[in-house]
Amino acid sequence: MSIQIFGTKKCFDTKKTERWFKERGIKYQFIDMKEKGMSRGEFNSVVQAVSGADKLISDKSKDKELLTLIKYLTDEDKAEKLFENQQIIKTPVVRSGKKAVIGFFPEVWKEWE
Repeated sequence: MSIQIFGTKKCFDTKKTERWFKERGIKYQFIDMKEKGMSRGEFNSVVQAVSGADKLISDKSKDKELLTLIKYLTDEDKAEKLFENQQIIKTPVVRSGKKAVIGFFPEVWKEWE
């Protein structure tokens, strides 16, 4: 099982997620969204796994103007704008192959093993 955790170092749920995997001895790769972000393939895989770009959007983002704009875009344009502005993606995004979940959901991760 290959786990990727996309998040930020200051995000409480990201820290909790990392701790959950560490405590179980499950290896994972942490990708800091502020430094690197998702590749196009990773992003598309996550969007497909969570059934749409809407689920990735964090309404807690500080960029209120961008959040307002995204609400009025078509699904395709919304995904493109979100890929270009990954700072408004909810964290953590935990990915394993074609499966992905947004947030702290150990009950889902247990099923991946």
